[in-house]
Amino acid sequence: MPNWLLPEHIADVLPSEARKIEDLRRLMLDNFRRYGYELVMPPLLEYVDSLLTGAGQDTDLRTFKLVDQISGRMLGLRADMTTQVARIDAHLLNRASVTRLCYAGSVLHTRPSGLHATREPIQIGCEIYGHAGLEADAEIQELALASLALAGFDQARLDLCHVGVLRAILAEDAVARKDEAAIIGHLRAKDIPSLRELTAAYAPATRAALLALPNLYGDVDVLQRARSELPALPGVTKALAELAALAAHAIGRAEVAIDLADLRGYQYESGAMFALYVTGLPNAVARGGRYDHVGEAFGRARPATGFSMDLRELARLLPTAERKHAIRAPWGNAPELKDKIGALRAAGEVVIQSLPGHDNEQDEFECDRVLVLENGNWLLKNLA
Repeated sequence: MPNWLLPEHIADVLPSEARKIEDLRRLMLDNFRRYGYELVMPPLLEYVDSLLTGAGQDTDLRTFKLVDQISGRMLGLRADMTTQVARIDAHLLNRASVTRLCYAGSVLHTRPSGLHATREPIQIGCEIYGHAGLEADAEIQELALASLALAGFDQARLDLCHVGVLRAILAEDAVARKDEAAIIGHLRAKDIPSLRELTAAYAPATRAALLALPNLYGDVDVLQRARSELPALPGVTKALAELAALAAHAIGRAEVAIDLADLRGYQYESGAMFALYVTGLPNAVARGGRYDHVGEAFGRARPATGFSMDLRELARLLPTAERKHAIRAPWGNAPELKDKIGALRAAGEVVIQSLPGHDNEQDEFECDRVLVLENGNWLLKNLA
């Protein structure tokens, strides 16, 4: 095996793809700033005790772990940045007011999330801390849709779900609560036969509600069906009302759908959740939701909601960018040449100096002009 062969689902990012990713990162971070979000940069690794605090079992399984040679303690390479940002809000900033934070950076997964997925996503996202109302959830959804629009995806589908529905149903049945993990797995897969078998001994009302959830998906009219098919528990009623409000806020910005069995993130989410889909990608391109209880694990309970997406996955859907026009210039130390090249670059031009004995060969640039010396002056000439 060649010693330069990379591990499976780990790949280099070549110039044209790297440029797409970096352009998206800059566009989105600049837009986050316009909404008042402050940039933070959590470390790539930290002690597992801290890194996995408040995270679910899924995150634990996705996290690479190693021993710190200085302290002897177990370290983890982050698989998600959400809990890290929550730690920053709780312990380092420690503000009493609403805090808006954003981030962008690589994360590592022990296994890929899909057949063609990378194990090194570039995660970008936003979080709001300190406000429990739906206004924060609506802002996060709006910002996620705006991020997709910046990438050129004006048509997106917003799928809404709410963990409060399932939690309210399970709260009424102690037997069902013991099977919570299995129930979530069957609901995610919409595996009704397995769910029917698992719920055979449950209370009739609980069983009927759980068997109804996989079929409660579609447009916003699903909420009306849910009100008639699910028990009128306070938690269910509240969750459906919140979904209706968030759907109303998003209508006109995206195609809105409801899926009460889409429970990815259930382990640490606490309220409304959403996923965004675009043409060309079967999996969600962005996910978000409310996770009020994560801060409790850091000793400071704060309402929280946010979203994140993978820039590498998003950039993969975009067409290859056109090569940028550039200027070819000779190599030299003459002050007049240096001044001319400096002025052109200051004006935003790409100027590539040809090193002696070599031609320029780039994926990103196409030299359509050349800098030549005529009668003591450096002039730009068009190349045929």
